[in-house]
Amino acid sequence: MIVAFSISPSSGDETGGVSAAVAEAVRIVRASGLPNETNAMFTNIEGEWDEVMAVVKQAVEAVAAVSPRVSLVLKADIRPGFTGQLTAKVQRIEDALGH
Repeated sequence: MIVAFSISPSSGDETGGVSAAVAEAVRIVRASGLPNETNAMFTNIEGEWDEVMAVVKQAVEAVAAVSPRVSLVLKADIRPGFTGQLTAKVQRIEDALGH
C-alpha cells in the first residue's frame, strides 16, 4: 500500500511556520527504512498496512510532543500484491506522456 499523509501542529512558531515540527515527523518516516518521498504538501510511504500505519502513528506522536493538537490528512492506495508502486505509478504516467 501507498499512504500519502500530511501532519501539522495546531499552531506554528513565531512566524507561523510548522517546518520544525514537520521535520521531526519526516525524520521518523525516513528512519523507518520504508520507501518514501516528501513533497511540498505530503509525505508518501509504501509498505504493508501494519508497518506503514505504525510509522504514521510515530510521526503523529512526534508532532504531538510539541503541540497540544495535531491535524492528520491521510489518503491510501491499497493494492495487495503490488510493491514498488511509489515510483512505478509515476513512471506509467511519464510513459503515457511519451517521456
